Amino acid sequence: MDDKVVPELTVDNKIVAELTIPENVAKALLLVSNSSSLEKALEKLIEVAKEAGGRLDLSSKNVVTIVLCLCQSLSSTSYRHLLLLSLKVLRNLCAGEIRNQNEFLQQKGVEIVVDVITSVGFTPDPDCAIIRVGLQLLGNYSVGGGECQCDVWYQLFPHKFLKISGVRSREICDPLCMVIYTCCDGTDGLLTDLCSEQGLPILIEILRTASAVGLKEDWLKLLLSKNCIEGSYISSIFFKLHSYPSVENNGVVTHVADQFVIEQSYLLSILSEILNERIEHIVVSHDFTLSIFGILKSAVVVVDFSIRGKSDLPTGSAPIDVLGYSLTILRDVCACDHLTSSKEKSSKDVVDVLVSSGLVEFLLDLLRDLEPPTTIRKAMKQDQIKEGTISSSFKCSPYQGFRRDIVAILGNCAYRRRHVQDEIRDKNGIPLLLQQCVVDDDNPFLREWGIWCVRNLLEGNAENQGAVADLELQGTVDVPELAGLGLRVEVDPVTRCTKLVNVP
Repeated sequence: MDDKVVPELTVDNKIVAELTIPENVAKALLLVSNSSSLEKALEKLIEVAKEAGGRLDLSSKNVVTIVLCLCQSLSSTSYRHLLLLSLKVLRNLCAGEIRNQNEFLQQKGVEIVVDVITSVGFTPDPDCAIIRVGLQLLGNYSVGGGECQCDVWYQLFPHKFLKISGVRSREICDPLCMVIYTCCDGTDGLLTDLCSEQGLPILIEILRTASAVGLKEDWLKLLLSKNCIEGSYISSIFFKLHSYPSVENNGVVTHVADQFVIEQSYLLSILSEILNERIEHIVVSHDFTLSIFGILKSAVVVVDFSIRGKSDLPTGSAPIDVLGYSLTILRDVCACDHLTSSKEKSSKDVVDVLVSSGLVEFLLDLLRDLEPPTTIRKAMKQDQIKEGTISSSFKCSPYQGFRRDIVAILGNCAYRRRHVQDEIRDKNGIPLLLQQCVVDDDNPFLREWGIWCVRNLLEGNAENQGAVADLELQGTVDVPELAGLGLRVEVDPVTRCTKLVNVP
């Protein structure tokens, strides 16, 4: 095709003599769309290509090839609007229509679109619309399968992906996640590339962008679910988000700065949302479960428990949010323990893996160190625990719901698991968990979770039922909320520790 000036070509009803494109390209677009101007032709094709029938009809008219030729001609920044319309046509044409996807492949469409995206530049204020639509186009095209996926991947990975991921824009980050996920979906080799030393920086930049702009869209969640929850890369991603080096001591990873950063808590918040939304469908790996437990242990070392938290998650404090979201993740993991990755041949499910790693003892110790719930604190004598202060032997809940989340995990672990029920009894945890069946101002729904936990402890376990029935009286505190449960609070006159016992 020879480039020729098309003097009659109009944009916005204005003759544009200086716009030079192949004459047969312009005529073909005007003819196939039955339009009088290039802009109207593109707008009409966008609408037609929104429907499956329209995409199929246009696939027989070589529209993909024609529009790709037009994109190569629209190099001037004066015609960005036409370039954007052209990309939208291609995006719609490649949405689920295999003939158009094959034509895009044959005409080296990825190379052309990548050149367009690159020409826009990745300045602090790029043309987000062109980059966004270009990425949406590549995402639609890569759904076509293996050859399409590899075509996109090997032209953008890793350097161009990394440059795009560094643009702090919600409009760009979301379709970027779409492209990366659709490329990796069903292709283990590309997923391995993504989680390699070359690929991890891309995920890190995506998470930094997501944290900065508040992105929690489905494509990001699908990408993180694949790599973190179902895969084994949570630790690599989590700790690379921190700019300080980390050290490991007795299985607990801590940072030299002895802190966490907001991007880490943001990652955990997204993972918590994924599990909460897809609790019946998610496939959880053992690596993910143990990594979250390790992060929880690290957070307990870092968080200041001397100040009682006044807000629920997120609190705005990275260490506290890391602590809290680690607990909510473990709570939901322990509620969907039967959905363990089929790749893991171990007979243990995720709850058994956690319990054998010391989760129950760890959580009971956390619970013992906490000040009593507010219902019990208010009923106790003022000289035992003064309201608003904390005894040197007690810790405060760093956020509202901390105690509840601990009890919830223990309750989920104990559900129809005799060995967990027995371990809690052997570690003298039954009186402690009975104490949680009360209203607590700092822990919404503690009473409900406490009752659920105790119910699971007693179900089918005669020894635990007997342990509750045999609790000895050592002095009592009257709490009206407990009367309906047939329980009352006891205070040990020597240790001043509290527990709940049956009313005879």
